[in-house]
Amino acid sequence: MDPGYRELIAAVTGNLKRYKKLLARLKKRAPRDLDGVFQSAHEQAFEEIDCLHCANCCVTTGPGLLERDIERIAGALRMRPVEFTRRYLRRDEENDWIFKKMPCPFLGADNYCAVYVDRPKACREYPHTDRKNIHQLFPKTLKNAAICPIAARVLQLVEKHYGGNV
Repeated sequence: MDPGYRELIAAVTGNLKRYKKLLARLKKRAPRDLDGVFQSAHEQAFEEIDCLHCANCCVTTGPGLLERDIERIAGALRMRPVEFTRRYLRRDEENDWIFKKMPCPFLGADNYCAVYVDRPKACREYPHTDRKNIHQLFPKTLKNAAICPIAARVLQLVEKHYGGNV
């Protein structure tokens, strides 16, 4: 991971109480307005940060795979879903399909994803900072900020947007 990205994550996780308070205060705001602010911050963060210089999510966080994810990736790999499942997946404690081990088996040494076009829905949407009703995902946003420099940057940008006026 790029050292600047590590610093960004550390800056947010080192001030976790402050960001928890910020998000608690933001829950009182109108969801539509909040979604717009997060969407703008999400877009700016993606312009500033290159996932290919990080890939920390692919190294540390296994996505839950839906049946349609399994079928799509298996098809792209020219495998039967049952073979794909047997080779790459296991059930977690919540009975969701996840990769047997991390880092992701499809992450290349260059941080490119071998199944990028067909990647799981959870990977497509990560770090989930541009979702509607973002206030419902605040706990996940805080958790992701410890892994993803984009999520951390979004929190910084949202804090800057509101300043002390939350």
